[in-house]
Order: sequence, then C-alpha cells, then structure tokens
Amino acid sequence: MKRFCCLFFLVAAMLIAGVSRASAFQQQQQEFPEPPKTQETGDIVLRPTPKSDNGIFKKNEEIVYRLKITNNTNSYKQGKISYLLTSDEGKKVRLDSVHLAIRGNSSKEILVKMLPKPAGFYRINFMVNTPDYDDTVRKVFGVNPQEIRSQLHKPADFEAFWKQSRVQLEKVAPRYRVLEREDLSTDRKKVYSVEMHSFDDLVIRGWLVIPRDGKKFPVHYRVPGYVVSLNPNMDSDDFIAFDINVRGNGNSKDVINIGTDNYCLVNVENRDKYIYRGVYMDCIRGLDFLCSHENLGIDTSKIFVEGGSQGGALALITAALDKRVKLLTMQVPLYADIHDNMNISASYDKQVFPFKVFRRYNDIHPGFTWDKFFSTFDYYDPQNFAPMVKCPVLMGIGLLDQFCPPRCSMALFNHISSNSKEYICVPNSTHEVNMEYFMFQNVWLREKFRIP
Repeated sequence: MKRFCCLFFLVAAMLIAGVSRASAFQQQQQEFPEPPKTQETGDIVLRPTPKSDNGIFKKNEEIVYRLKITNNTNSYKQGKISYLLTSDEGKKVRLDSVHLAIRGNSSKEILVKMLPKPAGFYRINFMVNTPDYDDTVRKVFGVNPQEIRSQLHKPADFEAFWKQSRVQLEKVAPRYRVLEREDLSTDRKKVYSVEMHSFDDLVIRGWLVIPRDGKKFPVHYRVPGYVVSLNPNMDSDDFIAFDINVRGNGNSKDVINIGTDNYCLVNVENRDKYIYRGVYMDCIRGLDFLCSHENLGIDTSKIFVEGGSQGGALALITAALDKRVKLLTMQVPLYADIHDNMNISASYDKQVFPFKVFRRYNDIHPGFTWDKFFSTFDYYDPQNFAPMVKCPVLMGIGLLDQFCPPRCSMALFNHISSNSKEYICVPNSTHEVNMEYFMFQNVWLREKFRIP
C-alpha cells in the first residue's frame, strides 16, 4: 500500500509538472526562436555526457566527459576526435585530440579528462573529423558556480528612483474591473478577466482563475515573457492562478503594440521614460489587485511569483520591490548582469537577443553610446535588485542558453540576500529548463507553503 501511494504521488507530480512545463515552454517559444537542436543523426554521431549529471563540477574535481561515438555507415572510418575548451567569453583554454578508428555500424567510447578548473562556466566543443565527414557538438559545464562574483553597477540613486516610481504608481487610482467569463469557466473553476490602471494611467489586463471549492487558496502569480500572451492558467487545483499581461503583452497591447524587435528599445535613452519602468510597476500593481480582493478567496499571506526569461527577471524584481511576495521561482532570467552579458555575447559566432537588438540600435544611431545605454539600463538590470530579495528562491537555468548566459544568471543568483535559495542547472537545455525542474519546483512549493 505504501509503495502504491508513493507511485501515485510520483505520477501525479509528473502530470502536474508536465502541464506547468508545457505552459512555461509555450511562453519561451513565443519569445525567441530556439537555436537548432543538436542532431543525433549523421554518418558519425557524437554523444558527450559529463561525469556530473547536471554538468556542474567541484573546483578541485577532474573534468570528465564520456564520449560515445557511433559509426552509422558500413565503412571503416579513421580520423580524429578533438575538443576545444574555452571560457564563456570565448578565450581558448585547451585544444586536444585523439586518433579515431571505428568499424562500420559500431560504437565506441572515449573518456576525455581535463585538470580541475577555477570557478566559472566553460564551453567545450567536441569535433569529429574524417576525410569525408565533419561534425561538432557544443556543450557547457560549470565549476562551483556558487562562487561566481560580479560587480554591481548600481547607480547611487537606485533605491530613490524606485521609491519615487512606487510613489507615482500609488497616485494612479487602479479602478479595478473584474468580469466573470462564463465562456471560459468550468464546473471546477471560475475564470475572470481583470483590468486595472497602472503607471502613467495606462490600462493593463490579466486573468484570474479561482477553484470553486469555496475556501482560501495561495496564489500563483505569473508574469510574462518577452512580448508574449499569458492566458488563463487552468493547470493547478491548489492555487488561485493570476496571470498579468504587462503593457505591450497579450491583452494589454491596445496602447503599446510594437513587436519583439523594438519593445526593449522604447525610450532606451531616457531613464525616466524607458518602457521597463512602467513594466516593473505593472507587476506591483498586480500585487495591489490581489491584496485588495481577498474576498474572492485569495490568501494574501501565500503569494508566489513565477516567470521564465523576461518573466524570470520580472518575478525577481517584483519580489525585490514588494515583500508581499512570499516565494520566488524563476527560470532563465533575462537581462541578468547586463554588463557581463554584453561581453559574453560579443564572442558568439552569431548575435542573439538581447544584444542583437541593442547592437543594431547602436549601429544606426551614431549619437548613441554604450555609456548612454548603461546609464539607463543600470536602473533596470535585475542583478541590481537581487540583494533586495529576502524570500525563499528557486531558479532553473539551461547551460546551453545564449540569451541568458549561465554565468550571468548565477551572478544574479549569488547576489540574492535570501538565506533560503536553490538553483538547478539543466545541462542539455538552451533557453528553457525541463520536466524534472518543474517536478522539483512543484514539490518545493508545496513544502514551502505546507500544502498536503
């Protein structure tokens, strides 16, 4: 009987996590096109696997990869297997190779061993070269990422700026409108469309989903990725789900509707009018809404905020600026440690978001300098908010993520002041995490909120 209960719980957790994962991935896929996945087809296939399951090694630990080579042809092949190890800024650390000889339609394994490395993240490219075939498989591993340190580029009036932003928000009457959507509701849940006035008196909207059980529930407050549409979240029976579409996202696009190429550039040269000032305040206004509607069954003592990519940054900033947030979960937080992000992205063969957009803007605006860019963005870098986060935190990152380099995410994480924080690294993911992460997150949340 005990074994059956454990199995039932595991299956239930997988189902819940799978639904959550689908929702989160849908957000991320709307944001940016994914880089091509590593193909495991071809004449010769390389499958590198780190000795450490999560791709993270200790500082004094030997770096070991098990490299499986499969020859899918009928012919005997000779050539070489090489690996190029670089820093995450593309600086060469080591290049080595071994002779390859493999029969047709067979596999073999090679152990690649490297001396221990200092704390940080490293790119490693495994290459196979024969007279008639070449292929490269790219991986990333980390060493003691909890020791990564970065400089905070926090302006002297950073706190004053955001305090004044809150004051301006409070002067805007929210004028909440809550409308039950019977067409979207079910026999188990009520769905409401929500509308409110936010910073600069701009109207934003969201979705509230409440179980019909007639009791108070904790709140899953989800903030959006980059120019995506959040829809009613019907996934969880244990939480009230509140999804906010900040200005320019989803059903809040009627005033600002400019698409992905220009969204992050709106007033980028003006600290006071940069679009993210209003966006960050929209997230706070969402908390105002929740705390003013306890009569709907909202347990305002148990609000957790979650987001992926841009949503990861917004979730952290919301928790930093407002202590009404009791738990924070974030995946692949965008814009973290923007100074180092710029340096790392400069080493890519092909530019990706966000610096693909920022560099293009710089190229076509001769009077725009990087000093001017940072004079604005230093007020908005999520890393500068991290020391203000005191609640428990869970973060997930993908080691192959170029939009949000692992070093930048971990630098942000290490600046968080909370004495209860955990991170999970997914070695084969790009700008996403995986089902195992969401399974863990589900258990983590239930434990923190004491949900049976």
